[in-house]
This record gives sequence, C-alpha cells and structure tokens, in this order.
Amino acid sequence: QVQFVESGGGLVQAGGSLRLSCAASGMAFANYRMGWFRQAPGKQRELVAHINSVGNTNYADSVKGRFTISRDNAKNTVYLQMISLKSEDTAVYYCNTHYSNYPWGQGTQVTVSS
Repeated sequence: QVQFVESGGGLVQAGGSLRLSCAASGMAFANYRMGWFRQAPGKQRELVAHINSVGNTNYADSVKGRFTISRDNAKNTVYLQMISLKSEDTAVYYCNTHYSNYPWGQGTQVTVSS
C-alpha cells in the first residue's frame, strides 16, 4: 500500500530554516506530481507547493520566495526547504500527490516561535 513518511520538522525561531523530507513507498513515484500540504490548528489543510515529475514547481503566495520544493525520483523522496520562517508557518506538514490520491501520513510538526 502507498505510504508517506514525513520528517525534518521541529521548533525554530522566526527567521530560521528547516528542511522537510517525505519518503514515499508503494507507488510509481516518478509518475506523480507531488505536493507539500500543511494544516494549522483550527484551519483546513492547504497546499503550499507542488512539483511535477520533471521538476516544474508552483507555490502558494504565502510561501513564494521562502520555500523550495524539490524531488529525487531515484529515492522516491520529495523535499521542502523552508527559510525565513514566520510564526504563521506553524503547522503539521504533510506530503501527498498533488490531488491527494492516497492516505495521509503522520505529518511532521513545524513550530515557529516569534
């Protein structure tokens, strides 16, 4: 079955950086547009960045210029480099296909202190 395992979250001060990783299994990873999503307390899950199979990317306005999504198809892994973090970036971060085709993983908590 398809599984996503997210890692790399933590507690960071405003202005800091983190790099998230998501390892996928049980799917033809290279064929899919992959996305990073986040869900803050009391809010709906939102798509923050996505990348197609050849590396073309797209970002939500709220993270444009600060977050960079990338992928390694040989490792079935998608990454999210986050810089200049803000308190409003605090959320649980998840990966999935762009259209959320598969069950969600456990996510990784990112907490930005101001």
